[in-house]
Amino acid sequence: MLNSEKTMEAIVALCKGRGFVYPGSEIYGGLSNSWDYGPLGVEFKNNVKKAWWKKFVQENPYNVGLDSAILMNPQVWVASGHVGGFSDPLMDCKDCKTRHRADKLIEDAGVNPAGWSFEQMSQYIKDNNICCPDCGSCNFTDIRKFNLMFKTFQGVTEDAKNEIFLRPETAQGIFVNFPNIQRTTRRKVPFGVCQIGKSFRNEITPGNFIFRIREFEQMELEFFCKPGTELDWFAYWKQFCKDWLLNLGIKEENLRLRDHEAKELSHYSNATTDFEFVFPFGWGELWGVASRTNFDLTQHQNTSGKSLEYFDPETNEKYLPYVIEPSLGADRVVLAFLCAAYDEENIGTEEN
Repeated sequence: MLNSEKTMEAIVALCKGRGFVYPGSEIYGGLSNSWDYGPLGVEFKNNVKKAWWKKFVQENPYNVGLDSAILMNPQVWVASGHVGGFSDPLMDCKDCKTRHRADKLIEDAGVNPAGWSFEQMSQYIKDNNICCPDCGSCNFTDIRKFNLMFKTFQGVTEDAKNEIFLRPETAQGIFVNFPNIQRTTRRKVPFGVCQIGKSFRNEITPGNFIFRIREFEQMELEFFCKPGTELDWFAYWKQFCKDWLLNLGIKEENLRLRDHEAKELSHYSNATTDFEFVFPFGWGELWGVASRTNFDLTQHQNTSGKSLEYFDPETNEKYLPYVIEPSLGADRVVLAFLCAAYDEENIGTEEN
């Protein structure tokens, strides 16, 4: 059975009926885009995480593990750029009051708006008569920034000095611990640090079951290498990640690798590839592999005032390592395995 012949409705129903995934807080009417893993689901997800950890940490001579805190000093997110720049382009339908991501509306029209300004997106939506998918109206507000981080407060008073955030990614916990890990393990570059943990993003338009959720789990590797060798390691980890998926049963025809064009690249990246899987709702990003240069270590070094340079004992030089980041969503890859395994068989007049 082809993935394109499967439906998300059937997979969601199977997951609920068999104890894989339940709607969160269901007896109270649920909570939008909240899901709980049932008895079979939690075992399945744990097996996926164990398989990743075994291949990327326990059996890999380059990598070690870390479990960093969800709550971090707010300056971490200032340095990383999340406080000032981690946002989506938000617009409201003036008629039905539904909120939409402008870039997602354009993507649904078959165009990739990566690198576009708000003005370019707004003009494209107007010129092509892109309308609200909920009510059909083409009457939108202007596009504005919407920060994706969940904010809370530490301590007894809710004021600016006690403001903290739920982490939107696990990567920064690795970067700020780079000198501790390198010193205590005595690792020489190249080496990597792996982490599995919860992250939180206040998505404007979550959806497609557990594909895009506000509370999710990441499996990330930050691989530190000498500047000038990063593209070789980028190619190495792309193949390593692909082999992991294929060895666990993902079919090659359901997987494609899409290299980012120059205009799509994040400001810190000199190469990025998305692993895309064909879900019942279409192609969706499963795994991102990015060459992040030394942007993160530079930002944290400049903001903290602490040196994050690595001393190379073979060349007697100091440098900030470049970083290759394969970032995989545990929930997304669980959904991919569920979709890949799902099948229906007609037996007489009954369908199973």
